[in-house]
Amino acid sequence: MGGTSSVQTLLGGLGNVDDNVIDLPGAPYRAVTLRFCNAATQQWTIWWLYGQMPGRLDAPMIGAFKDGVGTFYGDDTLEGQAIKLRVLWAMAAPDVPRWEQAFSSDDGATCETNWVMTFTRAS
Repeated sequence: MGGTSSVQTLLGGLGNVDDNVIDLPGAPYRAVTLRFCNAATQQWTIWWLYGQMPGRLDAPMIGAFKDGVGTFYGDDTLEGQAIKLRVLWAMAAPDVPRWEQAFSSDDGATCETNWVMTFTRAS
């Protein structure tokens, strides 16, 4: 499936926001991501806002970049069960960021990847 993501820098580079449209069968999936970096600690906080629930920000994910890979963790529920979320950002190739989401139902001991996206610049 394809889609678009438009990104805008905020607060002089301390953060950014993206507007995502993912082309799913039936109707597009829309979401917004809001990210801010603590300049002193280099730790990022990330919030999601889904088009299906536009009045609710998800609980934040917290993490940082190390050796070119961003690793972020958060808490959520899935079918009434508490889960841990893990998101990884890395470069699949030069200028091709890769985003990977995984869920854990055992407090992070194991993670199951359930969504991967790669990004390329529009020409």
